[in-house]
Parts: sequence; C-alpha cells; structure tokens
Amino acid sequence: MTGLFKNNIVSACLPFMNRPQFTRCFLTLPLGVALLAAAGCAQNTPPPAPDLADKPPARAAANNTNLPSIFVAGDSTAARGKGEVQQGWAVPFADYFDLTKVSIVNAARGGRSSRTFVTEGLWDDMAARFRAGDLVLIQFGINDPGAINDTSRARGSVPGTGEETQEIDNLLTKKHEVVHTYGWYLRKMISDTKAKGATPILLGLTIRNVWKDGKVERAYGRYNQWAAEVAKTAGVPFLNVTGLVADQFEAMGEEKVKAIYIQDHTHFSLVGADLHAAAVVAGLKALAPDPAARFFSAKGAAVRPQAN
Repeated sequence: MTGLFKNNIVSACLPFMNRPQFTRCFLTLPLGVALLAAAGCAQNTPPPAPDLADKPPARAAANNTNLPSIFVAGDSTAARGKGEVQQGWAVPFADYFDLTKVSIVNAARGGRSSRTFVTEGLWDDMAARFRAGDLVLIQFGINDPGAINDTSRARGSVPGTGEETQEIDNLLTKKHEVVHTYGWYLRKMISDTKAKGATPILLGLTIRNVWKDGKVERAYGRYNQWAAEVAKTAGVPFLNVTGLVADQFEAMGEEKVKAIYIQDHTHFSLVGADLHAAAVVAGLKALAPDPAARFFSAKGAAVRPQAN
C-alpha cells in the first residue's frame, strides 16, 4: 500500500474519531486497510467511549430459542467491553453471521479463569441452554496463572492438564474448595457440552501486546499448548487463534500494533477485537467440515479459511 493511499484512508477516518460512526469507518474497510488506518490514527486516539458494559448488543443478547446457537465462554478478551477503546472479540464476532439463521450468545465474563467460570456457576448457567447442534467456543487461560488462594481474586487453576488437585479454604469465598488443573476444567466443559449434543471447540488465547526482538508473544506460559493437548486428547477441534493473530501482527510490525492496545497490553480496541473475531471465523472455516458454513453473513463469507 502506498504512503499516499494510507494517508488518504487515515484522513477519511479522522473526522469521525469523536463520533459513533468512528467504529463503522474501520469495520466497513477490509481488515488489512482498517488496521493500517488504525495505526495511522494512533497519535489522534479518540476519547474513551461511554461504558456500555450494562447494555448488551441487541443482535447478540440472548439466544433465539427458534435458532441454533453459537455460544462463547471466556474472559474479558471476549466479553463485552467499554466501547471503541476496549472491546472483546465476541462482540464484533456477531457481524460475521446471518442472525436470522443463528444466534450468537456471548457468555464470556471479565476476570474469570477456567476455574472461576465453573465455580461461580457461570458455566452451568450457560450449559443449561445448550441444545443438540449448537456450537460452543471455549477460550480460557489469560487469568489461570493467577493466585490459587488469596483475598483478592483467588482464580488461579493448578497448572497443567493432569488430575492433580489442591485443597484450600478459599480466603475470598470463605468456602472449602478442591482446585483442579486448567486441563481438568476444560475437559469438564467439553464433556458437559457433548452430553447436550452440542459441539465443543477449544480456542487458543488472544494475543498480548508483548514483543521481544521483533516477535510478538505467542505463548502466555504453556496455556495455549495445554489447550491444544486437551482438544487433541478429547477429539475436539482446536482453533489456534494465537498463531493466526500473531502472524498478522508480525506482518504489521510492533508500532502499528500498539495503536490497537490503548488500555493496556492485554485488552484491545474494537479494531483489535474485530481482527481476533476474523481469526476465529477463519479458523472455523478451515475445519472439515466447517460447522458454521450455513450461518455466515456476507462479511463472514468473505473471510478466507486459515488454519495454523
């Protein structure tokens, strides 16, 4: 892309930066162009949008009981965020689907690990809604390295995929608890999903804006590896979102990627959320057969299959 063309794109977007239309300016562009535009606008970052956390998007609020559903279980990197500055990928994910054919149910919750998503009852509440034929996308690991027992969050899982446990008197909940491994919680979710006749799909972690020697971080500990191992053992699909997004980020370069991590190195803007959502769609389309093939919108149909 020439410098002139890039500058024209940026100039076209600048008038919208303080308006709601700012988001649409980016999302209606091809992904690569939108990301370059975002990078060009880095020095003109818009002010934070109003907190929309208590206003779920109408088109992806609750599953329509007359339609098959795609559920998302995860943490803040998928959950609804605070607008343009910080947004979870499962919000723009709905735009890739024809919502007259499928319901997108974003059940992700900020701050949760695989363990606390289960122990707080969030998983059971979601699983109660599964029906035969539904797809369930499961993505955890960002918060699993946290402390197993403290008075702040007590959300860490035992590292690994085995059957090891740790018994604690939880300082936060004031309850006795048997804490399992990261892999154990993923296997429970897989088993519960299959029991309902739905299809579980494990996802690799989202990318953090952490770089070394020109390469972006691809492994937050071993959680991506463990998720892939659990998926293989359980015989379910694994979408390596980590690899797909990391490849794109490294092609863009560190300076351009900075523009979509406005809040911190973990949470991305709406542009970054859309990039991650597109990677999930690309991974789904690379499966044989593609379990979501009949549900895509025009935007989803335009995404090329890509496995990593």
